[in-house]
Amino acid sequence: MKPSSVINEVESTIPPDEAVEVIRVEALHKYYQLGESRVHALRGIDLSIGRGEFLAIMGASGSGKSTFMNILGCLDRPSSGRYLLEGGDVSQHDKKALALIRNQKIGFVFQGFNLLARTTALENTELPTLYTKMKKRERQQRASDALALVGLSERAHHFPSQMSGGQQQRVAIARALVNDPRILLADEPTGNLDSRTSVEIMEIFQRLNDQGLTIVLVTHEHDIAQFSKRVLVFRDGTVRKDDLVPKRPTAAEVLKTLPTLED
Repeated sequence: MKPSSVINEVESTIPPDEAVEVIRVEALHKYYQLGESRVHALRGIDLSIGRGEFLAIMGASGSGKSTFMNILGCLDRPSSGRYLLEGGDVSQHDKKALALIRNQKIGFVFQGFNLLARTTALENTELPTLYTKMKKRERQQRASDALALVGLSERAHHFPSQMSGGQQQRVAIARALVNDPRILLADEPTGNLDSRTSVEIMEIFQRLNDQGLTIVLVTHEHDIAQFSKRVLVFRDGTVRKDDLVPKRPTAAEVLKTLPTLED
């Protein structure tokens, strides 16, 4: 199947405004062969994630959460089982098709900001659009709008070395948003940030989620997971807990209680 037809297939399987599930995995298994040993990283996971959810995934090292995120992000494929993204089964697509889906449907934010050092915030944000058919003016406008969304319009022409860690992560978020993804996947996005800056990043995520963006976040910090709406706990390749957050704090309110850098 050609990559373009993969996107069309996924689009056509769900009528507008009728899709509740963005993600469904069924009997999902993942094995890794290490020499003569086979590691069973995921053990038959069944799970659905609805449109507009904000999901946090927690678990110890080796619990399977990173493997699960790699499959959700189309960076890896399951050994068996199905992964449905907006109703289309992407489990067995080839590398080219998966790359197209990653570019058009999924935004990624990582612990390391992964910005190009000699490239401005605007140019870093614009990078994912270079793989589309957008004209230059539209690409620049999209990047500018994404930076505005994370409050960095005034830093558009600054280089990473001229920005704080929190500002660099905001650029990384803007870059993840520039192609208007269906899902935002964030892997330890606050791992390199201080407490206040971490809450500022979570305030952005909550605001994006309030606007309808589906977010899946991996974190080992309970204080960060509490800002989500639902928490999964992985252990030994299975989901051991799947709970709604009963009293979800608002990051904007928490920020009012934290000292600023000047305090």
